[in-house]
Amino acid sequence: MRAASRDLTSLLARLDPAADLAHRHIWLIDLFDWLRGDRAAPQAAAGRVVLLLDAIEARPELRERAREWWRVFTQTVDLTALLADHGFAPRSAFVSELSDRLRRKMLPGTPETTDASELFRLVLPRAFDAKWIALLDDALLNRIGALMADETVDGAPRWRHTVMDAVTYCTSQVVAAGFSPELRLRMSDPVREARSFHALLADLDDLRDEMFRQPPDDAALQAAFLAFRDRLDACRAGAATIYSHLEDNGISVGLVFRLRQLRERVLRIRELLDCLLSPTPAASVGRLVGRLVVTGGERNSIRALIASNSSMLAAKVTERSAETGEHYITRDLAAYGQMVRKAAGGGAMTAITVMLKFGILALGLSAFWSGFWSGVMYAASFVAIQLLHLTLATKQPAMTAPAMAAKLRDLKQEGAVDAFVDEVTHLVRSQVAAVLGNVLVVVPTVLALASLVQWLAAEPMLDAPHAQAVLHSLSLAGPTLLFAAFTGVLLFAASIIAGWVENAFVLHRLDSAMRYNPRIGAVLGAARAHRWATFMRTHISGFASNVSLGFMLGLVPAFAAFFGIGLDVRHVTLSTGQLAAAVASIGMPALQQPALWWAVAALPFIGALNVSVSFYCAFRLALRAHSVSGLDRSRIRAATLARWRSRPARFFVPAR
Repeated sequence: MRAASRDLTSLLARLDPAADLAHRHIWLIDLFDWLRGDRAAPQAAAGRVVLLLDAIEARPELRERAREWWRVFTQTVDLTALLADHGFAPRSAFVSELSDRLRRKMLPGTPETTDASELFRLVLPRAFDAKWIALLDDALLNRIGALMADETVDGAPRWRHTVMDAVTYCTSQVVAAGFSPELRLRMSDPVREARSFHALLADLDDLRDEMFRQPPDDAALQAAFLAFRDRLDACRAGAATIYSHLEDNGISVGLVFRLRQLRERVLRIRELLDCLLSPTPAASVGRLVGRLVVTGGERNSIRALIASNSSMLAAKVTERSAETGEHYITRDLAAYGQMVRKAAGGGAMTAITVMLKFGILALGLSAFWSGFWSGVMYAASFVAIQLLHLTLATKQPAMTAPAMAAKLRDLKQEGAVDAFVDEVTHLVRSQVAAVLGNVLVVVPTVLALASLVQWLAAEPMLDAPHAQAVLHSLSLAGPTLLFAAFTGVLLFAASIIAGWVENAFVLHRLDSAMRYNPRIGAVLGAARAHRWATFMRTHISGFASNVSLGFMLGLVPAFAAFFGIGLDVRHVTLSTGQLAAAVASIGMPALQQPALWWAVAALPFIGALNVSVSFYCAFRLALRAHSVSGLDRSRIRAATLARWRSRPARFFVPAR
């Protein structure tokens, strides 16, 4: 404590109101460094505030010098900008805000500034500061307020005018956001007719008049405050109606960014008004300063920017995937049989894909072009499966996971957990049916096609070295399981791309453009343009998923090889088809080779990893998007395990 007192004595000796701008601000930074100490505990910092106040109040000359320093400080630094704008983006676009944060991360700040926000980041840069400020009690805050007693302007302390100006700045920003076409045109009709944003500034003028009326009229001030508060709430509610129309209008990161900025501005206005109208303004100011520290830290965080503005976008992407995923879940015996038949058709189509893959490899192209044309072929095959209303099993989980998570919105209702576990059993059963349908048909189809090729060409489809290479590449003893898990990640990525593309399709109203654009109508005709618009709106998600998955399966190994990474893909249906082609080329002796059985043993694990990894990634994203708590997740896990122990057969076959 004696060492701290000596440090404080030397610090206070340097307090000089006549110092230049940079040195005054350096002294302020040093003061708060002393208050923080070693940052071991917030209580210690709060105790140092008591030491500081005791030292200043004990010496009248020092107290007057501190007040003069504060008067000079408030005259040279614009505190209104700090109160109104600190923590907010100066730009309305996400990309420009991201670049601005990167600039602040890389370039140092200077205390030689009249920008209060920039100085605030140097003085109170850490979340630790918010913790010790929160520990300052009302008595201590009142002592600080008395020390910094301000001169009056028009019968009111100068700080009240500063805070009211900050309210004005924030309100003008709210009105500007509400008038922006991106938000205004997406609000509901009743909100636009109410014209809340139009009247907000007029209500603020009334509040300002009553705030500084002499003599004061408390009843009129309260009435003006209530009118302004209600109008502000109406503006916030009006902006919130945009969220309810996202299904029809789509969403973008920039739109989410604007909406969040507007909501945070409204909250800041409430905090500023609390400082003005609270019977204990010192406590309100203390809470506001702590909040400014927190928001300033978030303002500098690139991770916070991306996380906060992508959460709503992730929610809409998962909801669009949920709409598609509902079609992949079977709930009765008839739907189960239909899924098996669709999967059988998908297996037959995949057999043709396998044959085409070997045909591309036989061309001897370079790694890139071999991967590119393989991607084209995969994409065309997957799109054909989609248009024929068949099923490729491993594409299901990433689509069905959001559909499952969407059912967790009402988890607090009675029986909701059991209903969700019922859906889990339906889902697992659907995956089993789809995988079996694919695998059990792709094998005989590939064998038949390989035999046909051998009969026509008078030689096996694969020569012996290539056939052996296929067997060893699929071996359970090799890196097959790692490749299968990685393929699950690619399946998940394809579902995200599908949701994003569909959202962009809706956001930019491309279906309406196809339906009503005069040039498109002149080329296609009105009836055909209408059919094409409906067709694309229905299938755009599937097209995006299938095309992106096809190119990732084809090109990712080629790009990985370019960087010297031995990464490959293992898709259960394609791998089963490749194994069947190798066996057909080798013939009956293949049954006597251990490499065959090592490869056969790997197939169930490939399928399990394809399904589980893609489902896990998509389900976790959907849980985060729907804000499902850790406790609810534990309840779901326990209920699912209990169902597995009591009725395991229901996870594989439906009840009759």
